[in-house]
Amino acid sequence: MIHIDIKKLGRIDGIGHRITGDRTGQSNKRGTGWEYLHVAIAWFKAHGVTVQRVMTDNGSAYKSRAFAKAGRFIQTSIREWAYATPFQSSAARTRAMHPWLHAYNTQRPHSALKGLPPISRINRDNVLGNDS
Repeated sequence: MIHIDIKKLGRIDGIGHRITGDRTGQSNKRGTGWEYLHVAIAWFKAHGVTVQRVMTDNGSAYKSRAFAKAGRFIQTSIREWAYATPFQSSAARTRAMHPWLHAYNTQRPHSALKGLPPISRINRDNVLGNDS
């Protein structure tokens, strides 16, 4: 299954209220803009996985009656990556994404997998090592 999702993230031009808790003066910082996180959770054919279903949250880029709403990964990525650290810029947040994804897929325990990371579901004969 491939899970396609989209999350609107505020563009960063300095540490904001999500980290500091201070909303004073935030109205004059509005207009910085938005970035969009497009997420596809999958291990594709190169990893020996056959796609049987696709799920999405029906975001404007992915509208279809055939798709069901799904967003657990987005919640986790927001909590553990996008807003977990006081990034100074959007570029810094983007640079932090790949290391976080690597740890998420190879080290982080997942309750749905009985405490194992997603890499544990992949055939051990896989020598590609491309996990994110």
